[in-house]
Parts: sequence; structure tokens; C-alpha cells
Amino acid sequence: MLFAHDTECSLIAAAALVNTDGTDGEGLPDVAALDAFFVAHSYSGRHEHTEAELESVRELRPRLRRIWHADADEIVRIVNGLLREHNALPQLITHDDEPYHIHAVPRDAPLATRMAVEAAMAIADLVRSGELSRLRTCERPGCDDVLVDLSKNRSRRFCDASCGNRAAVSAYRARKAAAAQR
Repeated sequence: MLFAHDTECSLIAAAALVNTDGTDGEGLPDVAALDAFFVAHSYSGRHEHTEAELESVRELRPRLRRIWHADADEIVRIVNGLLREHNALPQLITHDDEPYHIHAVPRDAPLATRMAVEAAMAIADLVRSGELSRLRTCERPGCDDVLVDLSKNRSRRFCDASCGNRAAVSAYRARKAAAAQR
């Protein structure tokens, strides 16, 4: 583990949230999809299951996406803005049989607020440790998904295995075509 468990979980969830608004269409088309996202990323606390909550989560995505494309100073401005806007006050807590970890807003804060602050706190850890290069965009042409490279050797290039496989197949076909033209 490179970072604290809650930091890694928040980074992965933030990238997944950003990727729900990609070229493949709307990844959070309805409240049921938000419910599934909530469970898949082990969020806890308040969850209203409403269209208003869904819309507030969707509105967070462009702001988080900017983090993957910004320089360090802009990332700091975004993170500080999110923390100020939501009156974040970091505290160590434990719940649901989880070890102590940091929450910066109450568990009954709106879901979009908790998502924003958890992402901001995790990104702050990357800034403090000089690890912003771990925030990347998928290298497969045509894919604009983001990823967090948590590998020890910083070798992750694709958002998921399917993009890696597509890139490998494309490279293989290009090599075969070049060999056939010789």
C-alpha cells in the first residue's frame, strides 16, 4: 500500500466518478446507478436516493476531472476550494468495523459533499507527497477516462483491462500490417 487505505479508496472512487461522464455516455443515468456506485465504492452515511442527489453528484464530476488535467497550483486551488466550500474539518473516526481514518465532514452531510471532500483530502495527500504524476489519463487513443496509478513502479497506462487489450490488439495488427508490406 502506497497511501493510507482511505486515501487509496477515495482516489479510486474519484477517478471512477469522473469516468461516469465519458465518451461512452452517461455512467450515472439514474438513481439506481448512483445506488450501485455508492455500494461499489463502499460509501457510508447519508444517501437520499433522489434525483436531486444524483444531479449534485453529476455536477461534481467536471470539477474533479479538471484535477487530472491541471498543474499543481491549479490542483491546490481546486482542492482548497472544495475543502473551504464544504467547511471541511478533518477528524479521526472509526465506524462499521473500519480502523481509524479521516472524515472531514459529518456522515450525515449530503453525498456529493462527502464525495467532494473525500476526493479533495485524497488529492491533498498526493500533493503533499509529491505524487501528482500518479493521476493520469488512459493512453488508448480515443479513451478519455482517468486513472490513478497506485502501482509501485508507476507503470499503469490504461484505465482498465479492456483498454489495455484493445491497445495491444491494435499494436499487434499494426506490426502484422507492417510486416506484410515488406
